Amino acid sequence: MSDETPTGTTHVTVQDIRAARYCLPGVRPWFRRHGLDWQAFLDHGLPAETLRATGDALVEPVIAKAEERAQADRETEALHERR
Repeated sequence: MSDETPTGTTHVTVQDIRAARYCLPGVRPWFRRHGLDWQAFLDHGLPAETLRATGDALVEPVIAKAEERAQADRETEALHERR
């Protein structure tokens, strides 16, 4: 299943933060500073545009990892559909 919202926006998860090699204890205060709910993010993730709207360049590597993962998921789905 692809991690894209119905509108095609990439959905970012904690997996993407880890893939970008960010320290989770350091990310929690970042969420608080930007008025984002850390627990809701852990439970459901967030659209990339929500993170991008913070204006913080630190989100870009995380979004890039989410986009890479979404692309890999689409490719995997396409392979399974061909079988």
